[in-house]
Amino acid sequence: MNSETQYEDSVSSMVLENIKNKLLHAFRSSAELRTSAETAIHPIGKSFQVNEELRRAKIDGAITWLRSELLEMHSQDRQLAQTLLGLDQEIQRLRRENGSLLLDADSADHL
Repeated sequence: MNSETQYEDSVSSMVLENIKNKLLHAFRSSAELRTSAETAIHPIGKSFQVNEELRRAKIDGAITWLRSELLEMHSQDRQLAQTLLGLDQEIQRLRRENGSLLLDADSADHL
């Protein structure tokens, strides 16, 4: 893995971590609002806490899945870019060869 790829991977991880933190913060804020409203009516039960932990675990799982999918897409993107660069180099080589063949044919015609 070259340094550019490592840099891109670390930036991707940082962006995903930032998204995860924002999502967790948003869900915690909404849960805290619901919790404060519910505590005015009745105390928080054990089942609510369990459900909250399950919800957070699902969110963490979804974020982990997104991270793996994005990293796989990034890898495929790099592979595609390498393939396209290789094709471009081959096209340029063929153009050079074809151009020199045309020049050879023109010079033979003038003799």
